[in-house]
Amino acid sequence: MSLEKIINWDEVSEEKKVDLLERPIRVVRQDQNEIIEKIFAAVMSQGDKKLREYTKAFDNVEIESIEMTVQEIDESIAQTPKELKDSIRNAIENIKSFHESFSNTDDIAVETVAGVKCSSITRPIEKVGLYVPAGNNPLPSTAMMLGVPSMIAGCPDRVLVSPPNKNGVVDPTIVTVAHFCNINRIFKIGGAQAIAALAFGTESVPQVNKIFGPGNSWVTQAKRLISSYDASVSIDMPAGPTEVLIIADGNSDPLHIAFDLLSQAEHGVDSQVILLSTSRRQLCKVQEQIKESLKTLSTREIAGQAMTNSKFILVDNLETAINISNEYAPEHLILSFDAATDCLSKIKSAGSVFLGMWSPESAGDYCSGTNHVLPTGGFTKSLSGITVASFQKTISVQEITKKGLGNLSNDIVKLARAEGLEAHARAVEVRLSKNGY
Repeated sequence: MSLEKIINWDEVSEEKKVDLLERPIRVVRQDQNEIIEKIFAAVMSQGDKKLREYTKAFDNVEIESIEMTVQEIDESIAQTPKELKDSIRNAIENIKSFHESFSNTDDIAVETVAGVKCSSITRPIEKVGLYVPAGNNPLPSTAMMLGVPSMIAGCPDRVLVSPPNKNGVVDPTIVTVAHFCNINRIFKIGGAQAIAALAFGTESVPQVNKIFGPGNSWVTQAKRLISSYDASVSIDMPAGPTEVLIIADGNSDPLHIAFDLLSQAEHGVDSQVILLSTSRRQLCKVQEQIKESLKTLSTREIAGQAMTNSKFILVDNLETAINISNEYAPEHLILSFDAATDCLSKIKSAGSVFLGMWSPESAGDYCSGTNHVLPTGGFTKSLSGITVASFQKTISVQEITKKGLGNLSNDIVKLARAEGLEAHARAVEVRLSKNGY
């Protein structure tokens, strides 16, 4: 495996700088959309039958029931070691503590004009589908990141879908997390067909109002395509390959940085990792540590391929590095230097920020308390990660007295007629006139 050479930011052209911040080109089939649309059509017309066929074709597993039975759930929970259960419980408690602190379900009311009271009320989304990947490795942590905030939000109907393992059931740790998050409907399906089932419903799988969770390119594209169908189903965000950008000043331990980079690289061959440092010596040391660490890393094949998408960039100062980061808008941003907290106010776009040398990205992936389901591909410029609010909707309410309507009437009538909407104007006038029209 060869790492990208160290690049001096000040020595490259403006055009080259733009190229350096491009995400890796995802290699997907040209007919991907066409295939997904065929999967959608098949699931819509043949339901469970097609889900079984696709599970056999894509996951190489034959399943009888689409949904996990009570017995299968109980057996899966029993298979999860006690020590792991304890860690899951601890992580869930930390995630709950964080999300409960920032969840606001209080109704808000304000009198905008005398006699005009406007309010906002919050309600949970009634039916949500949680997609938990299990491709290279099952991800019970994702089940926690979706299960906990949806539980706090109070969503009445929550279903979890995840590809089955070789035994024809969802991974036991994912099932255990679902159980701890009070999710009791678990379906043994994955890929674009699982998204189709959640979006349109089948005999076994209920149609939901919103779909959450990351996945491979097929899952991501399937979620994007839902909007082109006549289905009132929304998605959380387009979540593609994972990414991390680290800013260092030469004082951080190169071994720490190396493993922060490898932590993201081992997720998949299309992951991207970037290191910006004010020290060429540090950049060289990190590269040496990566090469050495890959020799004993169990995920070295995947991580090694992903490292070919890596960037090692020398910058003159931290301000330049932060400007680069804001333009790249990373999913994960690690500020690996002592004065990291002082620079937080300068960060404009990032999914999740890790301050200082003792804040590894893996802490956020599992149990620091924040959420790891985050926008990727530069979408942190306009989107946020999953919160309790992601599982809620707000409804605006207005209560107006006769006096209040009188105070608004002149403006309403003028604005309505300026837009050519006569009935809008008269809806006010007939209320305030003595005899009506």
